[in-house]
Amino acid sequence: MSATSSRIRIGIPMVIALWALAGLHPTADSLVQRVLLISIDGMHQLDFENCVTAGTCPTLALLGQTGVSYKHTSTSKPSDSFPGLMALVTGGTPTSTGIYYDVAYDRVLAPPSVDTGNGVLHGACNPNHINGTRTEYEEGVDIDQSKLGGGHVYADPLDGDYQSIDPGKLPRDPFSNPHPCDPVYPWNFIRTNTIYGVLHASHFLTAWSDKHAVYAAVSGPTGTTLPSNLDDYYSPDVNSHVQNLPGVTTATHVSCDPIPDPIDDDYTRSFDDIKCYDQLKVNAVLHWIDGDTHLGHGHLGVPALFGMNFQAVSVGQKLIENHVKGGYTDAAGTPTASMLGEIEYVDAAIGQMVAALKSHDLYESTAIIITAKHGQSPVDTHQFFPIPGHAPLNNGTPPSGLLGPAFLSDSQINQIGPTEDDISILWLKDSGQTGAAVDILQSHAEEAGAAQIFSGRTLERMFDRPGLPPDGDPRTPDIIVQPQVGVVYTASSAKQAEHGGFAPNDVEVMVLVSNPGIKAKVLGTPVETRQVAPTILSLVGLDPNGLDAGARGRDGRITRLQFKP
Repeated sequence: MSATSSRIRIGIPMVIALWALAGLHPTADSLVQRVLLISIDGMHQLDFENCVTAGTCPTLALLGQTGVSYKHTSTSKPSDSFPGLMALVTGGTPTSTGIYYDVAYDRVLAPPSVDTGNGVLHGACNPNHINGTRTEYEEGVDIDQSKLGGGHVYADPLDGDYQSIDPGKLPRDPFSNPHPCDPVYPWNFIRTNTIYGVLHASHFLTAWSDKHAVYAAVSGPTGTTLPSNLDDYYSPDVNSHVQNLPGVTTATHVSCDPIPDPIDDDYTRSFDDIKCYDQLKVNAVLHWIDGDTHLGHGHLGVPALFGMNFQAVSVGQKLIENHVKGGYTDAAGTPTASMLGEIEYVDAAIGQMVAALKSHDLYESTAIIITAKHGQSPVDTHQFFPIPGHAPLNNGTPPSGLLGPAFLSDSQINQIGPTEDDISILWLKDSGQTGAAVDILQSHAEEAGAAQIFSGRTLERMFDRPGLPPDGDPRTPDIIVQPQVGVVYTASSAKQAEHGGFAPNDVEVMVLVSNPGIKAKVLGTPVETRQVAPTILSLVGLDPNGLDAGARGRDGRITRLQFKP
């Protein structure tokens, strides 16, 4: 093991036994000592297979030669980034984690004391009584969401982490003890522990990089104002205003100083800027492989669990920039030139990580798991149908518009808006009016582009009953509307796809588990991304039953990914 590597406190016989169970073939010099976890947000298994076949992603092809991939992998439902990430690190679904979307609702918590940047208005907190509030865990709770670092003052202008969270913009817990109405930090909003908590409790080093400060939630509950299960965290905000990035050059050799597209809006508005943004996080991973902190300003040691998410593929799938379309040219997933550029960039960036691992003699002792928090729908962009559509057209009315303020809470109408992408998730003012609301939606199903409406028993087959404790779950929505394939609830002319829903293109993603000790296989057994969490614990010699979601959660036992033929 490299002198900079974190120490794994398990016996070699135990590790060998775990590898044998997984169908691996380690040697005395090739035991997993760490896991590099990568989420290529939006990456379908179809994308992986297409680019390997076409020869456009040589790094992924190389990793596949010593890895197991799965033809039928499902991510979380809903397929939003927040529940998708939580599936990867907890092994749970929203039923156990309580995470339904970046923007959701809780019938017990109280509003923030300060308006959020995205429009959740402040309100009173009635101590020791149920309140009810919209919950926002995205860039709107930053001190200043226009800043790359979220508004906290850092020594390095490229820095950013959980310190940029403004606690005044967080929902509050009226029952917090000993001080009612304390803010609920994102890592304490989760109901279950995470792999980061399990590893940190066993004195493993941990690190992660993601698109918002609030995604320090991967730490899992700490009961404090700090995500203390993370030894290092890096979160330049993807929705901040773009800026020049001194010293940053993408893996495909594009300088980010000056930034390629000096637009005022966020990095997701440009096929080129998003690569520069992702490279910030790639560089953090490279520093961790070097044994340093995320900007390389201090020594950390190589983490036992570390990684990042890529935004480039997701942006490439959705974006229409100056009438240039990303996405695909057909239902077979043939990428446009812009989309192909995003895939090639991500592949080259992962190649930088592989090269760094090899240069430090860490490659054979590192398991690399590549997956996606979510997919994107539709792949066939000819099916794209926006509702309400692009002005002056009116293609229909979203479910929230059909119900209006008579059924929906004020925050869903006049503030941040309902949770609607290529799904509509609705929390009603009065759950007792669910039947009446469903009747309206069913009678206007064509206008809303609705394919299926989940409520009552059909919803409770997936999640706990909506309501208040002890009979219901305060976070479960009353109604979920899954639109027809291709329907996206948007008026934006800059997108042609979205995620969040239950459609196949939303939930079918890639998973690749790679290490030189693994015999290459492609397995057709259906799996879920939440199986990644117990797999990571098994690989480093820890008990997967240490995960609350699997051992004591409401999802039932979750198994690790099987590598056997």
